[in-house]
Amino acid sequence: MTKIKFKNTLESLLKKDSRLVDENKELNLAAIRDLADKTDAKLIELLLSNDEAVKKFFLKVPDPNSSGKDVLVFKQNDFKFFLDGNQIDNSYTAYENRIGLTIGNQLLKDSGNVVLNFPFKDCVLEGGQSTEEGTDDYFEYNEDKEKYEVKVAKRKEIFFNEVLAQDEIDWLYEPKAFTNIKKYTAKGEEKIKEFTRNQEGIITDNLIIKGNNLLALHSLKEEFSGKVKLIYIDPPYNTGGSAETFIYNNFFKHSSWLTFMKNRLEIAKNLLRDDGFIAIAIDHNELFYLGTLTDEIFGRDNRLGIITVVHKPEGRQFANFFSASNEFMLVYAINKNLAEFESIVLDIEKEDLFNENDEAGLFRFKNFIRLTDGKYSLRKNKPDGFYPIYVSKDLKHFSLTKEKDYEVALPITDKGVERVWKTSGKTFIKKVDANQIIAERENGKIVLYEKLRASQVFTTHWINKKYHSYHFGTKLLEETLGKKVFSFPKSVYTVLDTLKIMTSDDDIILDFFVGSGTTAHALMELNKEDGGNRKFILVEQLDYVEDVTVKRVHQVIKNNKSGSFIYLELAKWNEEAKEKIADCKSLKELEKLLNELSEKYFLHYNVKLKEFKEKIIHEENFKKLPLKNQQEMFCKMLDLNQLYVNASEMEDKKYGLSKEDIALTKVFYSKIK
Repeated sequence: MTKIKFKNTLESLLKKDSRLVDENKELNLAAIRDLADKTDAKLIELLLSNDEAVKKFFLKVPDPNSSGKDVLVFKQNDFKFFLDGNQIDNSYTAYENRIGLTIGNQLLKDSGNVVLNFPFKDCVLEGGQSTEEGTDDYFEYNEDKEKYEVKVAKRKEIFFNEVLAQDEIDWLYEPKAFTNIKKYTAKGEEKIKEFTRNQEGIITDNLIIKGNNLLALHSLKEEFSGKVKLIYIDPPYNTGGSAETFIYNNFFKHSSWLTFMKNRLEIAKNLLRDDGFIAIAIDHNELFYLGTLTDEIFGRDNRLGIITVVHKPEGRQFANFFSASNEFMLVYAINKNLAEFESIVLDIEKEDLFNENDEAGLFRFKNFIRLTDGKYSLRKNKPDGFYPIYVSKDLKHFSLTKEKDYEVALPITDKGVERVWKTSGKTFIKKVDANQIIAERENGKIVLYEKLRASQVFTTHWINKKYHSYHFGTKLLEETLGKKVFSFPKSVYTVLDTLKIMTSDDDIILDFFVGSGTTAHALMELNKEDGGNRKFILVEQLDYVEDVTVKRVHQVIKNNKSGSFIYLELAKWNEEAKEKIADCKSLKELEKLLNELSEKYFLHYNVKLKEFKEKIIHEENFKKLPLKNQQEMFCKMLDLNQLYVNASEMEDKKYGLSKEDIALTKVFYSKIK
C-alpha cells in the first residue's frame, strides 16, 4: 500500500471514533495526540483492527509469561510522527481549537489581567473576504479512482504561524505596488503625477484603496504611522446570518474571527497618534470577545466607554427571543492621559442655547457669580471665593489688585446675597487672558460674564431618531445613488457625531472596513458644517467599492461642488490570472493557458498539476462540462492568498505593471525627509 493510500485508510479508520473529529467532521490532531499519549484503549483497539496500521505502529516482542506468543507494543512516537508528517488532520495548523485562560506560563488566577489565548493567536490570517455563504469548493485527487473530485467544506482560512512561517509573513507584509490610480473631483476623473503633501511630507489627499485591508494597512504604515487621529471601523459582526445582513465572510469561528481582528488592530494601533482614538462598531455576538481582545491591545485603562446606539428602535422582525434594537461602539484612546474630546454639542436643542459666536466658536454668556452648588455658593461657607475684581472704566481690563480709576466688582446678587465667584482669582486671570470674560454695566453696577463654550457631557446611550440605520443609512444611500445597492449601512449621523467628538481641523480619519462609504460621507458633511479640513483614508477589498463606495463619495463631492479623492488599487497578481481564465473562449485556450498558470502564477498547495495536465483535462467528462465550469475549476487551482504584487518586485516585467503605475507607486512611498 502506498504512503498516500495508507494515509487515506488511516484517516477513514480514525474517523470511526467520534472523539477524534471536530464539528466539521474532520480529524482533530490535538485530540488524537492526547489519546495516543494516554495509550487510550479504544484508540489502540481501532489501530489493531487494521493490518497495515499494526505493521507501522506496533512492535512484536515475546511475552515473557507465555512461551511461544508475542505481545504487541504501541510505538507512540512513530504514530505521532506519522500524524505530524502527513497532515493527518487536513488542517492548516497544529493548534488546539480551544480558548485557554493563561498568560504565557502564568495561570489567570495569578494575574491581574484578562487575556484571550486562542488557537491562532500567534498566527496571521490574511482573510480572503467573499460574499459566498461560508463554504468553499475545492478539488482533491482520489488515488483509488485516479481522478479529481469536487469537495465542499466550510470555508477554511490560511493561517501563517508567526514563528514557523516568518518568511511568508514578512513577504505578506511588504508594501504593495499600486495600479489604476486616478483622481476624482467635482468635475470628474483625472490622471495624477504626484500626491499632495504637507510641510512634514505627509500625503494630504483623501484616499480610497481597493485591496485586502491587512495588506493595505501594512502598505500605509511607513507613510502614516503616528499620523491618524481617529480610526472608525464597522467590521463583520460574525453573526452567522444570511448574506442579506452582511456582505463579508460572516462565518468565522470565534478563534478565527479573533485572529482576523487581532492582526488588523495591531497594525492599526501603530497608525494612530499618541492622542488618537479608535471606535469599533459591533453587536452582541462578538462584543465580549472583542472587548477582551481590545483591552489587551489598547489597554484596559484606555477604554473610554462602550456606547449603546439605538439604530432600530422598533427591533427586528421574526426574532426568536429578544428583538435587537441596538448595537455597540467600543471606544479607546491610545493614551488616555493625552486624549481629549472636542468641546461640542450633539443635542440640537442644547446647541440652540449657544447663540453667540467668535473666532473660537459658539458660546453663551453666563454670570460669573456662582449661583448654584447650594451652600458652597455662599461667602460664609467658602470665604476664599469672595474677592474683589477691579475693572477699568472702559470695561476692557481686569485686575485682582486695586488700580487707579478702576471700579470694584464683588459677587453680590441684586438682592444683596453675598456669594462667591465661580473660580479662584488665579483661574480668573487665565480666563481673562484667554478672552473668556467680559464686563457689562447694568443698573449702575458692573456685572461679569463668562463665555461658556458649546459643549456637553457625552452619555453612553445614544437614543435619537437621527441614528436610525434605515432612514439615515439605507434610505440616504438610495437617495445619493438613485438605487438600492447596499444592505444596512450605518446612519451617517452615528459616524458624524463620533467624528465631532474626536476630530477637528486637519485630522486624518481611517476606516478599513469601508462598506458603502458612510465614514467619508459623514466626514465631508462635517467639514462643510464646521469649516474643518479633515481627510479620510478608506480601505475596501470587495468589488462593490467601485460601484458603490467610489460612486457615493464622488456624488457627495459633486453635490457639495468641492473636494476630491485619489483612488488606488493594490496591484493584482493571481487576480490577473483569474481574468485571463475568464477571457478564454474554449477549452483549447484554457489548455494553452495552463503552462503559463503553472510557470508564472501561484497555484493552490494541493493541485497535482502533472495528473491534471496528463489525465483530467483529457477526460471525456471534463470535456463535456460547460466552459464556465471548466473556467471555475481552473480558477480554483489558484492560491487566492497570493493576489498582490510587492512594491519591491514591481519592476519585474512578468507582473506587467505600467511605467505610470511604477512611477506613482514610488512617489507614494517616497516620503519627503
